[in-house]
Amino acid sequence: MNHLFDQARHRAVDLWLSVWSPTAATMRRWALAAVVANAGITVTGAAVRVTKSGLGCPTWPRCTPESLLPTAHEGISAANMAVEFGNRLLAFLVLAAGLGCLIAAARLAPRRRALIGLALVQPAGVVAQSVWGGLVVRSALNPVTVSVHFLLSIALLAACVALYVRAGEGDGAPESLVHRDIRILGRALVAAVAVLLVVGVVVTGTGPHSGDEIATRFPFDIQAVVRLHADVVYVVLGLTLALLLTLRVSGAPAHARRAALVLLGVELAQGVVGYVQYFLAVPAVLVGVHVFGATLVWIFTLRAMYALRTRPALAVPSAERERLDPVPA
Repeated sequence: MNHLFDQARHRAVDLWLSVWSPTAATMRRWALAAVVANAGITVTGAAVRVTKSGLGCPTWPRCTPESLLPTAHEGISAANMAVEFGNRLLAFLVLAAGLGCLIAAARLAPRRRALIGLALVQPAGVVAQSVWGGLVVRSALNPVTVSVHFLLSIALLAACVALYVRAGEGDGAPESLVHRDIRILGRALVAAVAVLLVVGVVVTGTGPHSGDEIATRFPFDIQAVVRLHADVVYVVLGLTLALLLTLRVSGAPAHARRAALVLLGVELAQGVVGYVQYFLAVPAVLVGVHVFGATLVWIFTLRAMYALRTRPALAVPSAERERLDPVPA
């Protein structure tokens, strides 16, 4: 028992030091924790919808009009209430990861303003998401508010990935590792995936999994929006293949080629899930898996783009370098 207590104490101390006395390595670990936490709550948000628990807590910020905590409420099952309330609690975990990033970035020596700015987005984004989540509930899961809620998560996830990448780089000017046209192709791929995510939320907002029986849907033809979604998927796959091929024939760094190859694998797996769920009449479980896949596609798309350039350490001016490291007389 004492051994377990000592282990827990040491881990708590290490966790505290990783925030209050951070290193470049621990800063990057906090950034990775933010990526995982934000990706996780995006997926659990989908679980809320497919289990019809979107109004499991019918009010906000309280769970019910009478209580902050789940209590018996007419017309709402305990299971739906537990799912929705559990998702709300996860927001505190995401907030903790964001605050950890911010404190670590602020305490990191030497001070890096770029990291502080990106880290500040984390807790601010969580607060904004929570407030918007209240609007989602108060609008009875209007598909517009639900769609924006997901897209805000995607934007916050992009900031998390940027923080993770920048935490492992210097603060010098970006240096391209590939031809300029390949970097343009990488940016086009990011834009195409962003469009794909927007079209994806329109498909979801038109489809059967609204989160609750009283929720409204987009008034679009489901077959039309599904076909549009499939068309954008082909564009994304084509751009990814083009990126992978150009990286190979141009002799790009191995890590850039590997990032593009991993992205292609994730996209193909996501495509398989998409087709299976379509032919099985969109079962709830596969919708959750598809949202998870969409989150991974976004993360690895950003990772592939960042792999096309690097940032060296910021050059120290000669006079400053001599002051810090004077030549012996």
